[in-house]
Amino acid sequence: MMTTPARIRVAIQIPPSRADYAAIRRAAAQADALGADAIFNWDHFFPLGKDTSGKHFECWTMLGAWAESTSHAAIGALVSCVAYRNPDLLADMARTVDHVSDGRLILGLGAGFREWEAKEYGFEFGSPAQRVQQLGEALHRIERRMTLLNPGPVRKLPILVAADGAKALRLVARYADIWQTFAEDDAFSEKSRLLDSYCDQLQRDPATIERAVFVDGDPWTVGTRLRERGAGMFTLMTRGPDFNLDGLRRWLAWRDEHNAQASRS
Repeated sequence: MMTTPARIRVAIQIPPSRADYAAIRRAAAQADALGADAIFNWDHFFPLGKDTSGKHFECWTMLGAWAESTSHAAIGALVSCVAYRNPDLLADMARTVDHVSDGRLILGLGAGFREWEAKEYGFEFGSPAQRVQQLGEALHRIERRMTLLNPGPVRKLPILVAADGAKALRLVARYADIWQTFAEDDAFSEKSRLLDSYCDQLQRDPATIERAVFVDGDPWTVGTRLRERGAGMFTLMTRGPDFNLDGLRRWLAWRDEHNAQASRS
């Protein structure tokens, strides 16, 4: 069953790299003022790409600052590697940032993929199967810890899980409110159907999981095609040091047009 969400959201990922923090802060504030639904950074220790020598800042410290410097958009990491922090501590950190932001945090989680980066910081880096198992264990502990914290998060904290493999998709079906994928077009539809089947096994309504995709290009072409396949959140990336937001403006215009049509139907 393919579910097309009634309303769509547009997000932007602002990497915490290749720029001074003042420029990153301005970009986040501008995205917030433009009306982005969510603003994400990422949880790495070095810039992505071939040149890893550029400027780079830590993810969660920055999210705490964004919680104060933005007002409307959801904020979060896309995504936070569960191997880099004790899961119970990570739940506590997320709960705290959720309060600082007045309930705007999305807790994005993943198994990690950069072995050299993990080892550079002294973290163990297991096989793909071991990392997925670690992700499952972390999700369980985070879910439990959220029920024990005083106070708890402002609301039921939305969990985003980045996953594409079958075993990880089972975790999405069990724990996630948002599924983040790198898959496109037919591959996205195939993985989305697989996720639906796992939801059916758990007797969970697949429509309760928002499908999030990375996008680029013309939203009236790319976005419309992916929306017809069930995507609900569309995430662009901008890069430092300039952080051009022209693409975000186009995607927000497309979002507003489609959501207005949906509200009239």
